[in-house]
Amino acid sequence: MEKPYIFITRKLPEEVIAPLTEIGQVTMWPHEDVPVAREVLLAEAKKADALLTMLSDCIDREVMEAGTNLKVVANMAVGFDNIDVPVATEYGVAVCNTPDVLNNTTADLTFALLLATARRLVEAAEYMKAGEWKSWSPFLLAGTDVHHKTIGIVGLGKIGQAVAKRAKGFEMSILYHNRTRNEEAERQLGAVYCTFPELLQASDFVVCLTPLTAETRHLFNRQAFQLMKRSAIFINASRGAVVDEEALYEALVNGEIAGAGLDVFAEEPVDPSHPLLSLKNVVALPHIGSASKETRVKMMERSCRNIIAVLKGETPEALVNTEWLQHKRA
Repeated sequence: MEKPYIFITRKLPEEVIAPLTEIGQVTMWPHEDVPVAREVLLAEAKKADALLTMLSDCIDREVMEAGTNLKVVANMAVGFDNIDVPVATEYGVAVCNTPDVLNNTTADLTFALLLATARRLVEAAEYMKAGEWKSWSPFLLAGTDVHHKTIGIVGLGKIGQAVAKRAKGFEMSILYHNRTRNEEAERQLGAVYCTFPELLQASDFVVCLTPLTAETRHLFNRQAFQLMKRSAIFINASRGAVVDEEALYEALVNGEIAGAGLDVFAEEPVDPSHPLLSLKNVVALPHIGSASKETRVKMMERSCRNIIAVLKGETPEALVNTEWLQHKRA
């Protein structure tokens, strides 16, 4: 029996993908830091039984139509907005992701971004490197306190709850907004449920951790920023398109909010001329929420396990489209 063909859209360590090579023929895009070319992705999809993809890969109807043998797309991310999941289900293709393994790592980065923005750490480091530090003065690069302030978390999933735990260590008051109330989190974390406008009006730090959906696209728009305190800081570690970036820029320039920490952007990678990158009160990062060596390896390993399970006719650990169980390809 011919071994299944598996295509991986980035170069991953050989030792991590070894379990895949034991069950199938594996081909990798040879670059670690360059996205797979579209024509290569389509050509490989025609041969593939499985794709191991990155969040930067657009897996749409064209890919599904090309992949006549395709059985599984394993996305090395928690989010899967880069994949047309209904179309995958239509074609009998399982869509898998990597939840849980990155919760604490992403929460660490989110809170680090909050601290860096509040205390102007990047601005201070650049100030020193530029030789501008001539003397000590009382309000030199003075930021704002984090401890005992109010944090509002939009999207209290597992990562949001992990951020809330860190906020408790800073003795912060915790507000949250979710599609549904999480009464267990309220009991364990002391989090208080609010409507979206109530959260915006009351929070010193507004942290966005909601997934990107049709409902959340541009959730943070001009009206949202106008509801926030002028002293508030906005943090986004979810997906860039949740924010109307033009409205955010205007809010920052006009002093409607005090600062922003951004790990994600609507278009990635970001052009260096992006207006938000020109502002001193913005800390911008290149989508590194889960980027610890330990966590990225765990994400790779889970993606491999998801592929192996589907190719063996088993249910994978992290199945996005549960409807696939009724429509899966033989």
